[in-house]
Amino acid sequence: MKRVFIDGSAGTTGLRIRERLASRSDLELVTLPEELRKDVSARRDALNSCDVAFLCLPDAAAIEAVSLVENPNTVVIDTSTAHRTADGWDYGFPELAGRRAAIAKSKRIANPGCHASGFIALVEPLVRAGIVAKDEKLSAFSLTGYSGGGKKMIAEYEPQPSAQTPKPSNTQTLFSGGRQYALGQSHKHLPEMAKVCGLSFAPCFSPIVVPHYSGMEVTVPLFGRDLAAIKACYREYYQSGLVSFADDPAAAEGGFLSSAGLSGRDSLEVAAYGNVERVVLVARFDNLGKGASGAAIQNMNIVLGVDEKLGLVV
Repeated sequence: MKRVFIDGSAGTTGLRIRERLASRSDLELVTLPEELRKDVSARRDALNSCDVAFLCLPDAAAIEAVSLVENPNTVVIDTSTAHRTADGWDYGFPELAGRRAAIAKSKRIANPGCHASGFIALVEPLVRAGIVAKDEKLSAFSLTGYSGGGKKMIAEYEPQPSAQTPKPSNTQTLFSGGRQYALGQSHKHLPEMAKVCGLSFAPCFSPIVVPHYSGMEVTVPLFGRDLAAIKACYREYYQSGLVSFADDPAAAEGGFLSSAGLSGRDSLEVAAYGNVERVVLVARFDNLGKGASGAAIQNMNIVLGVDEKLGLVV
């Protein structure tokens, strides 16, 4: 039985991982009592006694956690931004060409960012196929459920009845609509978007928080492309794993595509729409699923040599 430790198990990503692993009989979950959850010595012992460690921590804390690992057999899966473009770390997106084999042998795996997962799933195959040029300047926007902002943002959208004062009416109005952020074009996922796709330029990117708990929809617009060639590329490229091509998912939604369409699931679907002049590429998934916890568990499953969908909701 393999031993697994979640460092940062109280956050949204850690909680979802714990939830998904609860029914696994092949794993032993290493836990710390609440009073030792942030104790460095206790964490060091747990990290070095496990087969797989999930780091669900802020960047600085994740870097510290890695420095505590001395056991050469411990596999570290970091869900923070800290190591996604770092040397010596394998990028944990197994559906991309050549990455599944590297992940299977890796001891250091950087879990992809949520927005980045959608962008990369759409763009990397097209760059590889020559449909999108490496020096092309792309744009993208992404709708995300508010759980992506962690406990603080969840509390803003889901105030408890015991809250001392209700939100003013103008604040309620702001939270009822989409809220764009990272307006200065310095979002932390941009470096991995460019590097993993092999792009010379990071995209002009607009992330938007929408008023539902989980679910994500990333859209990349293109001009003057062969829509049929794009669909054929996706259909051929995504043959296994948690990513699949969906020919026309909007048909089942009356011509709409909800950003909450795959909420609660660990899979990701890509689609393409448009005409001879303009095309939109769309990736839909759960920001806590394939965008975080689901991807982390998939990477662990690959390392352990079991069905990579084991314990996941697909």
